[in-house]
Amino acid sequence: MPTETKNKMQIGIPRAMSYYNYFPFWYGFFEDLGIEVIVSDKTTKQTMSLGSSLVVSETCLPVKVYVGHILNLLDKGIDKIFVPSIQSIKHKIYNCSKIRGLPDLIRNVVKKDFTIIEATLDKSEKNGGLYDFLKEAVAPFGIKDEKRIKQASKEGWKVMNNFKIMINSGLSFEKALSYAKKGQVVISNNQKSYPISVAVLAHSYNLFDDRISMKIFDKLEKLDVKAYTAEQLSIEQLQEGISSLGSKLYWANEYEMTGAAGHYLQDNNIDGIITINAFGCGPDSIMVERISRAARKFNKPVLNLSVDEQTGEAGFITRIEAFTDMLFRKKRASIINKININENAKHESSLPKESQHR
Repeated sequence: MPTETKNKMQIGIPRAMSYYNYFPFWYGFFEDLGIEVIVSDKTTKQTMSLGSSLVVSETCLPVKVYVGHILNLLDKGIDKIFVPSIQSIKHKIYNCSKIRGLPDLIRNVVKKDFTIIEATLDKSEKNGGLYDFLKEAVAPFGIKDEKRIKQASKEGWKVMNNFKIMINSGLSFEKALSYAKKGQVVISNNQKSYPISVAVLAHSYNLFDDRISMKIFDKLEKLDVKAYTAEQLSIEQLQEGISSLGSKLYWANEYEMTGAAGHYLQDNNIDGIITINAFGCGPDSIMVERISRAARKFNKPVLNLSVDEQTGEAGFITRIEAFTDMLFRKKRASIINKININENAKHESSLPKESQHR
């Protein structure tokens, strides 16, 4: 480890899994306490390969990626790594087992000497609140002042709220995060008109990891397609979306898929739905099936993209291009049909009354 960092308090955060949901808060919280946040590098093919080499093949892609990011932080010389166990986000609303058991998995597959900071958040338990979680997170640094911890949490929420405002306005994940870390709020002002709009539905750790999603937003932009995500919706809209599909919230990350799908399927400005899910993920397969069935009722086309470490970019792009081309043709046909109906209506209205009834 470089000499200048020896005496600094540092915490490593893997750029995977819950990073994409909570990092703005963690950044504001830890930095306010004088703990330098070190994030692993962006996901690469090597990240996936290294992570995959330590777990059984049946392990889902997001976990393989997470393990790879742990190894990346260790290569950087970070000896304290934040691996939270986020059991539930509210009473009886649970995360899937891969998120709940991350500390145990990492402890068993990564055989290196480092401190796993495994704070547990479980809002289904009486003593599983946020402040207990935060106290656990900073205990390895000798920070015990509860008043100071609560003050730092306010800074965390400030960064998080600013981030949410910006990503809700349509700003990209990376840009919103960059501005939020600087204490800035910049609202997206993209006035470009797009002929086609799609909702891209996936868990944040699949959607905003450029290696997993194959930079899908850049690809859709090049195809002149506007992309919407769950991030543009309020919690109320997501809750209504789940109800509209006749479903109840059980998995914590159902908002990102089922909730968003329920909303966008009813939005006439959305021409189609694209889902991205990890191959072999049980909860994902259930949600995707539910979305596909509902889409048929609303007559909305759906493209289901399943990814693993073997997924090739060429095939990924081909399927997106074919899907968007179909949406363009479908919309053109709809517009032409409306024009013909209007012209026929005008023609009939211009005929003498006796001609219309002949």
